[in-house]
Parts: sequence; C-alpha cells; structure tokens
Amino acid sequence: MNASTDINAIVEDFEFLEDWDDRYKYLIELGNGLAPMNETEKTPQSKVQGCVSQVWIVCEAGEGADPVLRFRGDSDAHIVRGLIAITLALFSGKHASQIVATDEKEVFDQLHLSEHITPQRSNGLRSMVARIKSEATSRLA
Repeated sequence: MNASTDINAIVEDFEFLEDWDDRYKYLIELGNGLAPMNETEKTPQSKVQGCVSQVWIVCEAGEGADPVLRFRGDSDAHIVRGLIAITLALFSGKHASQIVATDEKEVFDQLHLSEHITPQRSNGLRSMVARIKSEATSRLA
C-alpha cells in the first residue's frame, strides 16, 4: 500500500461507491496495493490468532518513549488483504499513544463493514486491531 493511502481517502471512496460489489472490488484493490512481505516474515510470531484466514502483521518501531509504529501485513485471502490495508491505513505511521487512543469502531462503522463482512471476518478484523493496539501498548511501557 502506498504511503499516500490514508483512511480518510478510503472512507470517501467507500461513500462514493454505492454498490457493495464495487466496494468488495475496491477492498481487493486496496489489498493488492499492500507492500509485499517476505516469506521469512510469515512466522508464528507475526501470525494473527483469531483469524480464519492466515494473517501476518509485522511492526517496525521508531525511537523514543512514544515511538512511531509502522505496520506491514499480508493474508492468503483477497478480501482479508483489503481489510488489512484499511487497518494499516488507520494505524500505521502513528505514534503508539495515538494508536492506543484511536476509535477504530467509528471508522469501521463509517465504512459499514460489520454489515457486509462475515462474522468470521469481523472477528479477524478485531483480532488484527487487538494485535496492533497490543504492539502499541507494549512500546509505551
């Protein structure tokens, strides 16, 4: 995913696309734009538990007491890759304290995700967010 993809642009694009088939295509497009992960990074430590699909997330932290965290992720499922892209657009490149304070539910509600993705994918999305917030919390400690 390129650095210019931000969550506000994604929300605007979702609002513009009225048909959920088009939104699913856009989700897949977002997922296809993720920066590639090396196979060596797809380890048990980077694997997100609680996802039906295979999902990996890695974190790179800057310096300091409240470091900027950058995340990369991948999945073996196209729609899930799109959900990763949305999650990374929301959290990656922010200070750990901002990540912990972010209300992801508000953004996901704006996208109407819970109404249109399966309960398993919703659980996986929550697991991804929990993983990212856990990384942020541990970097603040």
